[in-house]
Amino acid sequence: MSTILLGFDFGTKYIGVAVGQTITQTARALTTLKAEKGIPDWLVVDALIRTWQPHAFVVGIPLNMDGTEQPLTQLAREFTKLLGERYLLPVYHMDERLTTVAAKEQLFTEGGYRALEKKKIDSLAAQLILQNWLKQQAIR
Repeated sequence: MSTILLGFDFGTKYIGVAVGQTITQTARALTTLKAEKGIPDWLVVDALIRTWQPHAFVVGIPLNMDGTEQPLTQLAREFTKLLGERYLLPVYHMDERLTTVAAKEQLFTEGGYRALEKKKIDSLAAQLILQNWLKQQAIR
């Protein structure tokens, strides 16, 4: 049975969103949500939940390159907690180090500087976070 997941690239101004599933272990970028201090418009998230009917969420947790936490880390954990409480679904954490860099590199390769739009970067980063999580689960 396939499990549908929504992945999030957390940010204080924008939150990238991707959808994926466990059978093919693939994900694709969906959208980027505007956020106010890390809080999205929950009505927009509600609509995504109704559309995709996920079984769980994966949220990228920002860490420093040495693995230590940074100020954004706690805000991402709070977002994770709110997601779980609001939708009563499991929420998994995924180290998101270098996903934004990888997203920028991929977009630049595909379309040059013009392809480097903030919304595309964030949703692609969410896709990479979710794909990395799916890959990690397959190994276990």
